[in-house]
Amino acid sequence: MIKTGYTSDQSARVIRRTASVCPVCLQRIPAELVKEPEAIYLKKTCDDHGSFEVPVWRNKLDYEDWVMWEEPMTEEEQAFCDGRCAACSVQEYHGQKTCCVILEVTKRCNLHCPFCFARGGDSTEFPSFENLCDAIDKIVKLGVDPLLQLAGGEPTLRDDLPDLIRYAKAAGCPYAQINTNGIRLAEDPEYVRALSESGLDIVFLQFDGVDDEVYRKLRGRNLLQTKLLAIENCDRYRIGVTLVPTIVRGVNDYQIGAVIRKAVELFPAVRSVHFQPVTYLGRYPNQPENDQRYTLDELMADMMDQTGIPESAFLPSRCDHAVCEFHSTFMLDSRRCLVPMTDRRNYARQNRTTAKRNRIYVAEHWARPKTEEQKEELPAVSDGKLVTADLESMDFDTFIQAARTRTIKISAMAFQDAANLDLERLYRCSLHV
Repeated sequence: MIKTGYTSDQSARVIRRTASVCPVCLQRIPAELVKEPEAIYLKKTCDDHGSFEVPVWRNKLDYEDWVMWEEPMTEEEQAFCDGRCAACSVQEYHGQKTCCVILEVTKRCNLHCPFCFARGGDSTEFPSFENLCDAIDKIVKLGVDPLLQLAGGEPTLRDDLPDLIRYAKAAGCPYAQINTNGIRLAEDPEYVRALSESGLDIVFLQFDGVDDEVYRKLRGRNLLQTKLLAIENCDRYRIGVTLVPTIVRGVNDYQIGAVIRKAVELFPAVRSVHFQPVTYLGRYPNQPENDQRYTLDELMADMMDQTGIPESAFLPSRCDHAVCEFHSTFMLDSRRCLVPMTDRRNYARQNRTTAKRNRIYVAEHWARPKTEEQKEELPAVSDGKLVTADLESMDFDTFIQAARTRTIKISAMAFQDAANLDLERLYRCSLHV
């Protein structure tokens, strides 16, 4: 990260005032979002460690239009929230209720990825089944009936993971998801069957690209065929799969369109793609130079360039902060082309949704019906146009059926680290650990 004084560029202007933390001592400090010609920077000064600036938006899309309905934190909210979430009763004081709860079930991992938000494999920590059941009970007592994500480390290293899912469902968690590298899902079909029978709804599958060069750089070994076999096994037992690429500039940012095309090829086994621009924490805590950071609007711009998806198809979150994520929904037509079903031009962003409604919406798009779907023969994905707005050949009944059974969701979440943390975003986060 660049340590610097504030810019003297006369074209710069402050567009938002917020709070952050010093990336050295982690003390809360005032911060500003400053718009310059090439980017919007989060700028802050610590009395002990100097001034810092980091890009949070590259001006590929109009920032002020994107956050149009995102009200700044009030003085009362600013005064209450100090960013130390462990000291806060989330449900009572936090700016948003819980949509998804992440429960770490182990620190162990069968990979040692150069990029890992959780430092998986650096510890042998393996909580007991009883302790994890106690944690699930505490989550349920909060009254949030969350989408429960069992994560790690690598959660599939636990033989009792199906029992944990079964316990969570019985305790009152309506949706269960695992965050996995897919290795055991590829190698152990009976384990996948047990997960399905326990009630697992969603597999959040690490899926960074469409060739092994990407996996060697990000995960340390060839993994593409392992990922594809894991998807095949999940398809056999009707568990919905979401592809989750971690995007790193210069490593796999050029494969964003190829990952989406692969998801379309693998539908309905794959229900969605959820991109995550790299965050500098966990095993990669050292802050990079500013030109290495990859922002949410860059991701959307690259996606448009590589797929033909129109900008209007991207919607800011209605549950979390607008700069935290985007989502878009598409229908597959009879040629396996993506037809945008979301349009920001007709979007009432000021109607913030509840965490519960968001959770139901996400689950409906990411999970897979356990009953047999109507078999539809769709052609293979062509090398040509991936996105179309042409519905002229589709009658009304066909459209309604396709909109119900042939939808695929593309979304992204931009996590924060100590350098780019914006308290306004943190305060409105519905993803709780």
